[in-house]
Amino acid sequence: MTTTDAAPPRTHEGVGVREPEYRLSEPLDPDMAGVFRGLPAQALEYRDRARRFVQEEVLPVIDGYWDRAEYPLQLARRLGELDLVRDGIEVPGFPDMGLLAACLVQAELSRGDGSVGTMMGVQGGLTLRSVSLLGSPEQKEHWLPKLARVDEFGAFALTEPTHGSDSVSLETRATTVDGGYVLNGEKKWIGNGSVGGVTVVWARGDDDAVHGYLVPQSTPGYTATVIEGKLALRALWQAHIRLEAVFVPTGARLPHARSFKDTARVLKATRLGVAWSALGHATACYETAVHYSRQRVQFGRPLAASQVVQERLARMLSELTQLQTLLMSLTRLEGEEGLSGPQASLAKYSATRSARSIAANARDLLGGNGILIGNRVARHFADIEAVHTYEGTETVQALILGRDITGLSAFA
Repeated sequence: MTTTDAAPPRTHEGVGVREPEYRLSEPLDPDMAGVFRGLPAQALEYRDRARRFVQEEVLPVIDGYWDRAEYPLQLARRLGELDLVRDGIEVPGFPDMGLLAACLVQAELSRGDGSVGTMMGVQGGLTLRSVSLLGSPEQKEHWLPKLARVDEFGAFALTEPTHGSDSVSLETRATTVDGGYVLNGEKKWIGNGSVGGVTVVWARGDDDAVHGYLVPQSTPGYTATVIEGKLALRALWQAHIRLEAVFVPTGARLPHARSFKDTARVLKATRLGVAWSALGHATACYETAVHYSRQRVQFGRPLAASQVVQERLARMLSELTQLQTLLMSLTRLEGEEGLSGPQASLAKYSATRSARSIAANARDLLGGNGILIGNRVARHFADIEAVHTYEGTETVQALILGRDITGLSAFA
């Protein structure tokens, strides 16, 4: 039996029900344009490690966690044990990872599940990167190994209840006092903000500039409530945080976070990773559609034998190939000279739009089975909506691109 054959039908005595147990998650490695040929051995090793983790440890359990909206903390810790969270960031004592390896890991994790991919994005892309780019030598020595191994969970608290895309207007304050700072304010949608560990809190100092502060979540006055009722990223807890007279010592401030431009440095560096995450979701949806079309029999033949289904699959592959080509090109550019802000925005803008299109097409191709969590595409269909929004909405990315195109700012 091949990986795309249906399992033997299930029969119920006295009832003519004969539906196969669809096998939908085997990797297909679509690469029509050959953009992944000749990848460096190191990047392939990280990719394959992430894939084994997804196939052997994530996919067998993630449907239940997603359905129950429970956070599989053991999977987050395994990411650290397998050295899959660093997002290409150099940490003393750890082997070189490299940008391409990090991007491939992000895609593979998101191909498994959006919550698991976001675990990497929060722990490595945002928290670890904030300390690496903006921290003191002492902060780096203390926090980088712990965050890389996921001995400590990390969170990145920028978004506020009334300031999402308008994060430059944040209202959380850090008042200088004897021996340190007192923080007051609220944050929302903070992944890992309620599970212990440390939170990078962005707040306005006495100089009215935006600074970053390392706040242990056990600090008195720090309270975090898990946001319930989500329809996406259900296996990751995101928190509404209240900071009420939270004292942190002078050494908790990130010394190189002196303005919102420094915050933006972290965010710009993560947009490429978010784009690769979208590619992982899109790949999962395409794979699911191909497997299902081969296994699902209607009107006496597989769906795959239908002209309209083949046209849909061709359209999905076309969009996927365009996205692969764009992201590989921008990743090479980032490694050679660094992406500009508009280029990073183009990556995120294009990737999430394409992923939404592929997911919608795949969901529709599966018909009624497309809304079942166990048939894979429904999770990705929902999770792509979150990826499409976080770390800069489509509108914000479009305005960044529009400003670069025209030389005129349309931001309010």
